[in-house]
Amino acid sequence: MKTLGIVVLALGIIMTVFTGFNIVTKKKVVDIGPLEVNKEEKTPVYWSPITGGVLIVAGVLILVAGQRKS
Repeated sequence: MKTLGIVVLALGIIMTVFTGFNIVTKKKVVDIGPLEVNKEEKTPVYWSPITGGVLIVAGVLILVAGQRKS
C-alpha cells in the first residue's frame, strides 16, 4: 500500500509540473531512387494540472490509509 501511494504521489507531482509533451514522428513524403524526403510531425499531448493535483491527493490518502492499517 505504501509503495502504491508513493508512486501515485510522485506521478501527480510530475503531472503537475510537466503539463504535456510532444511525440515526434517521421513521415516519408517522397522516395524516388536515391532521393528521399522525410517530414517530422510533432503531435502535442497535454493534460490539465488539475489531474496532477487529484493524483497528489489520492497518493496522500493511500499513504494515510496504509499507515492506519499498520
